[in-house]
Amino acid sequence: MGTGARAKPLRDVVAPGLDVLFCGINPSLLSAERGHHFARPGNRFWPALHLAGLTPRRLAPEEDGELPRYGLGVTNLADRPTRTAAELTPEELRDGLRSLTALVAEYRPRVLAVLGVTAWRLATGRPRAGWGRQEESLAGAQTWVLPNPSGLNAHHQLPDLARLYAGVRP
Repeated sequence: MGTGARAKPLRDVVAPGLDVLFCGINPSLLSAERGHHFARPGNRFWPALHLAGLTPRRLAPEEDGELPRYGLGVTNLADRPTRTAAELTPEELRDGLRSLTALVAEYRPRVLAVLGVTAWRLATGRPRAGWGRQEESLAGAQTWVLPNPSGLNAHHQLPDLARLYAGVRP
């Protein structure tokens, strides 16, 4: 799975023609250590997917490889694992956007759902980008910006995440 000449610290979970490719900001230190996306215990990604009706049950981070069975995938904007996303530089995010564009062009998901508006703004150079469906697509994929499911993001509660995530399935 995945693409690129160099090994990523956390592999992409992708397949051709997914309904939705979720894109986190970057791996947490724990996710990189465990080799699975959204592995921190307080992260709400897995419960949000299930409550949104995107998976038939709540998957565990160790089951991230099962996502394509449900028309879903997951990747990250930046590859470098950090304690917090704020440690990333704008250059890393812009470089990540180039890699993400290539990944989307190769695998052609119908929807790209980026999980974090601040990272998206920095990566794209669009300081006014907002939540929801974006006017521009990325490599042909309808692009959405949704709240990050990190437990550090107290602005959105689990029911909000589930409602917003459910809205991206084509």
